[in-house]
Amino acid sequence: MTETKENQNYTFQAEIKQLLHLLSHSLYQNKEIAIRELVSNASDALDKFRHISLTEPKYADDHALQITVEPDADHKVLTIRDNGIGMTKEELIGNLGTIAHSGSLDYLKNLTGDAKKDVSLIGQFGVGFYSSFMLANRVEVVTRSYLEDKGWQWESFGTGEFSITPADVETRGTQIRLYLKDEMEEFTKPERLQYILTRYSTFVPYPIMLEGEQVNDQQPIWVEPKSQLSDEQYESFYQYLTHRGDEKPLWHLHLSADSPIQFHSILYCAPHNLEKMGFGVMEHGLHLCAKRILVDSQCRDLLPEYLRFIQGIVDSADLPLNVSRETLQDNTIFRKIKKVLTKKVLDHLQKISEGEKEEYLKFYREFGLMLREGLNQDFEHRMKIAKLLRFRSSDSNGDELTSLDEYLSRSKEDQTQIYYIGGPSLSQIRNNPNLEVFRRKGLEVLYLVDPIDEFVLAQLNMYEEKRLVSVDSADIEFPESTKEVDAEEETRAEEAASTTGFEQVVELFKEALGDQVQDVRASKRLREGISTLVSTGGISTQLEQALSMQAPEQMPLSKRILEVNAAAPLIQRLSDISGNDEHHDFIKDCARQVYANALLSVGLLPNVDEMVHRVDDLLLNAAQNRSSIVT
Repeated sequence: MTETKENQNYTFQAEIKQLLHLLSHSLYQNKEIAIRELVSNASDALDKFRHISLTEPKYADDHALQITVEPDADHKVLTIRDNGIGMTKEELIGNLGTIAHSGSLDYLKNLTGDAKKDVSLIGQFGVGFYSSFMLANRVEVVTRSYLEDKGWQWESFGTGEFSITPADVETRGTQIRLYLKDEMEEFTKPERLQYILTRYSTFVPYPIMLEGEQVNDQQPIWVEPKSQLSDEQYESFYQYLTHRGDEKPLWHLHLSADSPIQFHSILYCAPHNLEKMGFGVMEHGLHLCAKRILVDSQCRDLLPEYLRFIQGIVDSADLPLNVSRETLQDNTIFRKIKKVLTKKVLDHLQKISEGEKEEYLKFYREFGLMLREGLNQDFEHRMKIAKLLRFRSSDSNGDELTSLDEYLSRSKEDQTQIYYIGGPSLSQIRNNPNLEVFRRKGLEVLYLVDPIDEFVLAQLNMYEEKRLVSVDSADIEFPESTKEVDAEEETRAEEAASTTGFEQVVELFKEALGDQVQDVRASKRLREGISTLVSTGGISTQLEQALSMQAPEQMPLSKRILEVNAAAPLIQRLSDISGNDEHHDFIKDCARQVYANALLSVGLLPNVDEMVHRVDDLLLNAAQNRSSIVT
């Protein structure tokens, strides 16, 4: 740096020259950010003086700390002033003429022209002031330090030099005068400035005055003790953040953390799921502030996607931002904050689910689908999420929902599996023949009407060391304590299945159905129904059907086992007539219809045309056999 004593001109440090070029071409594409940066710097200056006035009372005075924004449209000048700590001549030179942090020179030497867009490291150097030159072709800084009784004026045209001259300044503080470029006249319009100040600087802890009125009247309540805030204040702040009139959140969560990252936050749960109303995916993101200055109004990196029903604000002084305050340089900071917030939200939901069950069910009916998404997205917290899931069950009445923990509390002591069944509707689920054995044995079954629930439980697989199994699975294990419930009926069914006639019926069924089924066998489950389908593929029929509909060529439906109740009246009658070859075609038609009925009972569609013709023939045959009783 060189100094010409006659005119007190100084040459910018080489890095500053490069920086000014970068600011014009690579950063701050949104010009209004410059106003935010200057207001943020003014707030910092006020913070510093406030601290000094508390620790050194001799410097305190009666002037209220504030920031004033003064547009002058006639002369195209915008002034931003504060009555904070101010600067000495040496501080002007050091703060506005150099980049003092180590490593900057080597870094900037590697930046050439406009080719380099990755300039995030500049944020470490604290050079937001230079964004002024996006708006102005001349900048003046008039300042007086609280330590001195005289002031100084710094001036630059944003080229290679700046000058410093003495100035008459009555009070401490700093004012920055921007002599705006021709195309930047919008920044002298009060309504434009009010919009910028309200958007970015509304939480600055000092009054921001524009044309004699304070524009930042919203208090940053997240830094206040929870004990001093009312529900009305929380609700008012929610309405301010979301712009949703008189809408009230379902609940709020006020958080403060000092370790491993210092931050304050208020999180809200929206009262309605707009996705259910057909409005598309809900907007995802929290307001992010750095020392009460808005950085991002929709930060998507602070919570996982499945918690997108959460709205609110996070404020931290530990964020290492780039010069535009737009992105983090060290994503580990975000990951740590995200981890804390996610855990706190899930813990809060668990607390509500245990202590305020009706309120939780109200929440779950709105946002349960999003929570279920998290089971496949967030492996770190999947057990926490699993505890929050709710389902209908065979023990539920009507619309009641139960948790997996509540299910286990009612299960048999020697039960090793959690049973579930899926279907397109509750009525169809309840009529599924696979449920028959569970009713007899008094075993609770989860009812899954939404196909996503089946996918979720298949992904979860285990809960509290118990395997989740669909009732149509070949891997069902019944508790030993239920084995004697229907021992007598089981013996009768085994006797019926051991007859020559039934064995003949099974062979005829296999011939009729061919490769449509994996096998035909006697059922150990059924005592009332005629037949049911059993899956051996590891996933339920309903889930496989849902996946097949998405990609029929890649995932066709697998073959199932047709289980037949040997003791059912129809099957016993077929067994009786199976010894006569003349009845074999009839028995095969019955086999095809029994299989079609089994498909329908589990929500699968058989070949409708074939079934209609077959039913017509069976009806005709039945009518002809009864012709002898017609008078």
